Amino acid sequence: MKKTLLALAVLTAAGSANAGINLYDANGVKVDLSGAVEVQLYDNFEKHGDSTIRLDDGDLALNATVAVSENLNVVSGTAFKYESRDLQNYELWAGFSGDFGTLTFGRQLLVSDDSGIGKDYELGAGQIDWVQTDGDRVAKYVYDNGTFYTAVSHEMDTNHSTTITDGRVGFRTGGLDIRAYGYDGKRISAEGFTLGNDNGTPVIIPGKAGENVRGYNLEAQYAMGAINLAASFGQVEYKAADTKITDKKIDLYEINGSYKIDNTTMALGYVRGEDKVAHGNVINNVYANVTQQLHSNVRAYVEVGYADDKKDSLEDFGYVAGLEVKF
Repeated sequence: MKKTLLALAVLTAAGSANAGINLYDANGVKVDLSGAVEVQLYDNFEKHGDSTIRLDDGDLALNATVAVSENLNVVSGTAFKYESRDLQNYELWAGFSGDFGTLTFGRQLLVSDDSGIGKDYELGAGQIDWVQTDGDRVAKYVYDNGTFYTAVSHEMDTNHSTTITDGRVGFRTGGLDIRAYGYDGKRISAEGFTLGNDNGTPVIIPGKAGENVRGYNLEAQYAMGAINLAASFGQVEYKAADTKITDKKIDLYEINGSYKIDNTTMALGYVRGEDKVAHGNVINNVYANVTQQLHSNVRAYVEVGYADDKKDSLEDFGYVAGLEVKF
């Protein structure tokens, strides 16, 4: 998942991990298993904070493709994450794929989960915070012909009346990739209604109405040999769903670049976030990292970052060193 701009308020079918191990491939049926483990030595921007060992990633995914005809496949996937001691199923979907694209239904990531150009691991101020980029009742369509690509997804939570519609449209030519994301969410994080009592009399207690979140992110990347450059601008507005009062209106700018020498990649990035509401916050952030690809499935990295927070008058450095293993 993409990191959010916390300090300001503070092509698989459905976005699961890349397939790594083929378990079965016969009679038109293909089953793949993939997973990831990532552990870090981590010290963030908190003043007087202590370094800690952080379990950043733990994923296991199983994907299946069944050929129904020459032009139609049935696809399905299920994925689990276990950064904490609890095992959580965050993907459980099925659908169809072919020359028309891929159409899936169920518990899966929204299109907006792919947004962002950040080359940081932990110490970039973050990408646009869409608040929610997954759901249990998602319909998702993805199309990509190599040059033009587009996608749209819709989540409807019948328990809390939360609805989210987002999408992407993009174009590639040579080393240039330009794309735009849009997001419109209603009553996100709403708590619905609960049953309580008043001196033994049953009563309905209204929960939090949630937030309306609307925004966009414009992104461009250019690859030229060993050099990769990227820039983005996004804006998102957060309104209380009941009062319609704007809590935050964030403008987020980022520019970054990387240079690769053999199996070593060096990256540098700058992020600026501005809250446009009265007395809103401003953040400036710079990060740099070096990644060593030890194997096609293994990478080690070191990153340093600096951020200043105008609202809380904070300026501080952070660092992280990590090891990621995928299969």
